[in-house]
Amino acid sequence: MFDYQAPSQLLDGKIILVTGAGDGIGKTAAITYAKHGATVILLGRTIKKLEAVYDYIEKQQYPQAAIVPLNLDGAVEHDFQELANTIESEFGHIDGILHNASILGERCDLASYDQALFEKVMRVNVTSQLILTQALLPLMQKAKTASIAFTSSGVGRTAKANWGAYAISKFATEAMTQLFASELSTTSPSIRVNAINPGATRTNMRANAFPSEAPETLATPEDIMPLYLYLMGDDSASVNGQSLDAQ
Repeated sequence: MFDYQAPSQLLDGKIILVTGAGDGIGKTAAITYAKHGATVILLGRTIKKLEAVYDYIEKQQYPQAAIVPLNLDGAVEHDFQELANTIESEFGHIDGILHNASILGERCDLASYDQALFEKVMRVNVTSQLILTQALLPLMQKAKTASIAFTSSGVGRTAKANWGAYAISKFATEAMTQLFASELSTTSPSIRVNAINPGATRTNMRANAFPSEAPETLATPEDIMPLYLYLMGDDSASVNGQSLDAQ
């Protein structure tokens, strides 16, 4: 699937929500989904960045996107339910969720990790994704088929020193993927749930984690889009409960 060639209208008529859509992989995924026919719901905390993505999609004459400003660190259950109500009112259903937003936290030893920062990383990277998924599941059940893609990491499979809360959050993401996939295969078999490990990619988060690394040696977000398209399109209808590498 690294060489997956997506049909130009792979996502025609689909409604897909992308978190962290204002920058990096989320921005590229949102634009790529729109290019392939999807109506994309852009969720993020920085309105200016979301508006730039929205304007680009408009300029390219892709299906009109929607903007949802939301800070996942401060959001509560009511905020996610309001989002679900708005999506239901505007679109009636939803075909896909890309859980892309996450924060790095601090690269330091776990013994000295700041408790408040640990809780913030877990809120953004784990708790908010759980509550958002819970809120949107009834709308996904209205779709013919639907896909949820979580964002994992290599350090969410094998922990490495000084990755702290981020590594723990990505281990939790792997578990959440498996649990939702297993449980929904019985209660809502039309919904599939998988995880993507983007690998080393040229993003701001990667630069913060590895400040001495030469960015030109890394894959760009555009380079890894084949897997992101594959999991949102109907060609992956039988893929469920997998943690897949984009590189």
